[in-house]
Amino acid sequence: MKVTRHEQRYRAMTILYQAFLYKNNNIDFKINDIVNEQLEEKSKFILTLVNGVIENIQKLDEIANKYLENWDISRLGYTDQAILRMGIFEIINTDTPDVTCIDEAIELSKEYSDEKVSKMINGVLDKVYHNKINK
Repeated sequence: MKVTRHEQRYRAMTILYQAFLYKNNNIDFKINDIVNEQLEEKSKFILTLVNGVIENIQKLDEIANKYLENWDISRLGYTDQAILRMGIFEIINTDTPDVTCIDEAIELSKEYSDEKVSKMINGVLDKVYHNKINK
């Protein structure tokens, strides 16, 4: 059975959540160990998202914080951080249509977060998108 991109994004979100939890609790980990633990089959798309977020986290946070009004990404829950960072990474670094990146992030946030955070994620990703197309 083929795994949908939405399901792959969910799995990437789960892996990133675990990595953020470990990092913030000073638990040593290797991202590949988490990936191997979470995935039965490797997916290039999931690995691109996970490694892309981990390798670019500082840049992604700077972008997020630029557009978060009176807020900071570190104050968001780990799930919300994962969703927002993945959305920004996908818009900036992949050939996935920008609208799809935004829609997928909003869908994940509707499933795993609350309405206020979904709106916040939508607003930030919309600004990232508009900044990208205006350059």
